[in-house]
Amino acid sequence: MTKITKPNEVKRDWIVLDASGKRFGRLLTEAATLLRGKHKPGFSPNVDCGDYVIIINASKAEFTGANKAQEKLYHRHSGYFGSVKSEKFGDLLANKPEKLYKLAVRGMLPKTKLGKEMLKKLKIYAGSEHPHTAQIAKEGK
Repeated sequence: MTKITKPNEVKRDWIVLDASGKRFGRLLTEAATLLRGKHKPGFSPNVDCGDYVIIINASKAEFTGANKAQEKLYHRHSGYFGSVKSEKFGDLLANKPEKLYKLAVRGMLPKTKLGKEMLKKLKIYAGSEHPHTAQIAKEGK
């Protein structure tokens, strides 16, 4: 008989991923898989059974594409007429790498309340230090 995981039975771990020298997209697909809980044998799509993920050295990840920093744009819209604001990829990477990572991972998670809860378990830091040393951290690949 198939065992269904209940929300109160979920055991969460803390996983640290180091972004230095890794490709941006490959790292984030790994983070999205860990946040969703698809690496666990008791995965259930309607239960948040993922782990907490900490990404350090976010500003040191590798990117492909020659002109991506100048040509790729991220848009946001408030809902009012003419209120589309655009930011270049390079500016976002230089000023707010945490926001860039969150935007990319958000697109890989479910577009529901469950996906928003999963995204709250993602912690991103531009440097190599993080304040979550009290939690038991497993080193990522």
